[in-house]
Amino acid sequence: MIDNDGLAAWLRLTLIPGIGGETQRKLLAAFGLPEAIFAAGRLAARAVVGDRADLLFDFDASESVDRSLTWANHPGQYIITLADAAYPQALLEIADPPSVLYVRGQIDLLQKRGLGIVGSRNATPQGLQTAENFSRTLATKGLSIISGLALGIDAAAHRGALAAGGETIAVIGTGADRLYPARNRELAQAIIEHGAIVSEFPLGTPAIAANFPRRNRIISGLSRGVLVVEAAPESGSLITARLAAEQGREVFAIPGSIHSPVARGCHKLIKQGAKLVETAQDILEELGNYPEPVREIPVAPPDQDSSLLLDALGHDPCCLDDLAERSGLPADQLLAELLTLELAGRIATLPGNRYQRLA
Repeated sequence: MIDNDGLAAWLRLTLIPGIGGETQRKLLAAFGLPEAIFAAGRLAARAVVGDRADLLFDFDASESVDRSLTWANHPGQYIITLADAAYPQALLEIADPPSVLYVRGQIDLLQKRGLGIVGSRNATPQGLQTAENFSRTLATKGLSIISGLALGIDAAAHRGALAAGGETIAVIGTGADRLYPARNRELAQAIIEHGAIVSEFPLGTPAIAANFPRRNRIISGLSRGVLVVEAAPESGSLITARLAAEQGREVFAIPGSIHSPVARGCHKLIKQGAKLVETAQDILEELGNYPEPVREIPVAPPDQDSSLLLDALGHDPCCLDDLAERSGLPADQLLAELLTLELAGRIATLPGNRYQRLA
């Protein structure tokens, strides 16, 4: 890690409002290190970035710098910069790498390329199970699972990696000292213990909508490829997929029902050239260096009555009235069979008195 004086200069450069990533990169390209920028003075900096340079010398960021340095002195908490050997090499390949990263957990994990798994916050039960199963399987093959700690598919992906005893990285859109959303705080603590949480945003940064698309380039940048499990046509997950393609990463998508709004984003990606994925093996073969076939976990077959009802249910969400018509079962028997299947984890109840089959 670089010394505190050097780190303080990096923090000063990145903690001044109005000095964004593009301006920072121009100054670094012209002067080298932040210390040299401030040593060169106002006029020299103006020659590179114009009047914006005045912010460098007029804004006092000392309080924020001191707070950040104190934070980084705690065990398991790090601030790494573009000049640091610990900076993830994968991010140096992208067009706009963050100048500074705040990290909690296992910093060495950032050097290991993994797979990004993203998708809808309003995921279906099937989507959540799919994300968790893919994540668990891929983690057992040694891939680090990278996602954004959001509700829905992101959280399921992190849980799958942790359940497999694997590694996972959460790239967040708030300061590293803020764990958002609140419902995922317990999950975030588990990630800190067994993986890493990463943010480019200064400490104390709250949840601001504009910051979440920005963090997506880091998810894709750290990854060898990005898998989209469920996504609406205008989903932020499609931003991550687009960034992945621009960064030269692989893009994978899982197809779904033509009637499902959270499948349309995936279908859009597949039309645009994303690899259609049905099993984890599809991803492993595309990434290479994973020659052994994935061993499928055997699932006990349902009994005959349950099997007939599952056939009647199909793979799309179905309302109770339609299911009664398809199965021909009387209402009391139908409800009893549905309860049995739900308790067995084979179906899920959806809003509007609908049911969905789980893989």
